[in-house]
Amino acid sequence: MKKLSWHSVRQLPSEQKRITVATLITIIRILLTPLIVYSMIMHQWGSAFVLFVIAAISDMLDGCIARFCNQQTFLGACIDPIADKLLLLACFFALAFIRTPLFAIPQWFVYIVLIKELTIIVGAAFLIVTASADTIRPTVLGKLTTVVQMLFIIWLFACYFFHWVPIKTYWTMLSLLLFLVLASLVHYIFIGIKALKK
Repeated sequence: MKKLSWHSVRQLPSEQKRITVATLITIIRILLTPLIVYSMIMHQWGSAFVLFVIAAISDMLDGCIARFCNQQTFLGACIDPIADKLLLLACFFALAFIRTPLFAIPQWFVYIVLIKELTIIVGAAFLIVTASADTIRPTVLGKLTTVVQMLFIIWLFACYFFHWVPIKTYWTMLSLLLFLVLASLVHYIFIGIKALKK
């Protein structure tokens, strides 16, 4: 496969930049993010729960449509992870910095997630610009981390809405998330180093 560079990205054919149904669904997920954060700020946890579930389903839906309907494009491949990171980071920041009815996300955890995401974004951009990688694809561990983060946020919204206070479960899930975030960060760094050595 021909390696990507900044010049080759700019010269991509128009079909790789077109907006498909899958890409539209991804854009809808981006537009849902401020609505979810607004619902959280207003303590409308039922609305936040429903909107976030829709956003999480859209994450699975756009990928399936792209694969099975032959709608995979470079534009979609770029926007999809950005939409995921924007959604998760916005929710984690809101959970850490607004007053929540039960337990809040520790700010240090949000900073770790932010560092991980920024490291991956900067690293991926560097590999594309320097033509050090054929493609930048999410790993199984990265996808698992994203799924667990989404499930954790959905669970938190349910806890807030129904006034559940499962402290032990909360800290267990947060510890699992921390492990996955750090493990995926190390994994992506290792992949980046291997790509640079090629």
